[in-house]
Amino acid sequence: MAGGAQARPKAHAQCRGRVPHKIHAAAQRVAFIYNPTKNGAEAAKTLLLRSTSVAGWPEPIFLETTAADPGYAMARAALDAKVDVVIVGGGDGTVRAVSQTLRRTEVPLAIIPLGTGNLLARNLDLDVNDIAANVQVALFGHQRHIDAGLMELENEVTGAVSVQSFMVIAGLGMDAEVMNDTNSKLKEHVGWLAYSEAGLRHMAGRRKKVSIALDDQPAQQRKVRSVLFANCGLLPGGIDFVPSAMIDDGVLDVVVVSPRSALGWMAMAGKVVFQHKNHLPVIDFYRSQNLVIRTVLPVETQVDGDPCGTATVVRVSVEPKAVLVRVAAPNTPA
Repeated sequence: MAGGAQARPKAHAQCRGRVPHKIHAAAQRVAFIYNPTKNGAEAAKTLLLRSTSVAGWPEPIFLETTAADPGYAMARAALDAKVDVVIVGGGDGTVRAVSQTLRRTEVPLAIIPLGTGNLLARNLDLDVNDIAANVQVALFGHQRHIDAGLMELENEVTGAVSVQSFMVIAGLGMDAEVMNDTNSKLKEHVGWLAYSEAGLRHMAGRRKKVSIALDDQPAQQRKVRSVLFANCGLLPGGIDFVPSAMIDDGVLDVVVVSPRSALGWMAMAGKVVFQHKNHLPVIDFYRSQNLVIRTVLPVETQVDGDPCGTATVVRVSVEPKAVLVRVAAPNTPA
């Protein structure tokens, strides 16, 4: 598959790319879309009210997500209200729903991370433990454009078709099975470590036959456990899963994972954790703007940690600079 992959750049710290620019706004209309079940939601509301009042701005619009809607309708309501910034308080699911709606609108997205993984927040160098600092960044910080991923799913067995966006990592195979099988109660108690428990239970599974076509190259046949599509690659625990991934380079980093044994999994884990440069046959990295994966039997899929059903055809593409986000000043993490 090397012929279908672009050359990988040198490892880039987390997902930093172009330098963000300072916003210049005398006053802003603010919408805060938040998950009311998350710890810290009320504190974030209080801080937003206080900060906008001191600045002399209009009172923020507060929109709660629901179990049925993680943020899509709320984001549309915020856009209809002509707000200047949409702030999200919640986990990766809420951030993904709102960012999907804000694509190509030039209305900035700001994040107050209140979830378990907080993947996009981590990749934007936000301090996931400091609500006050993130409120300040959301209101008075810098801005930059970042890419978004798009995944089109087709299940030729059931006839189901759907389109999902993602901001960090999407995938199919074992990673999606793990996301779908993670114990929700355990997740509440130990956070992102709950995924490790589910991962151990799925480690002994069999590889799946897939066809992978990168960009305009001929399809290649592979036996895999997972295929992942990374817009950026920093994971909880400080693990830089895809060191080459940059969030604004207009390219997705494709990771093909194919261990057959516990030894293969251990070798792959060592490569990821210790970032050694030796090539391992159990994990391959490619870069692509468009790719198509086909399977005989339906496989599980996920976007930014959210299960999104089974598919036999997965089409993935990148939308360059699709979302405008608020970030801390350069070299000054929130």
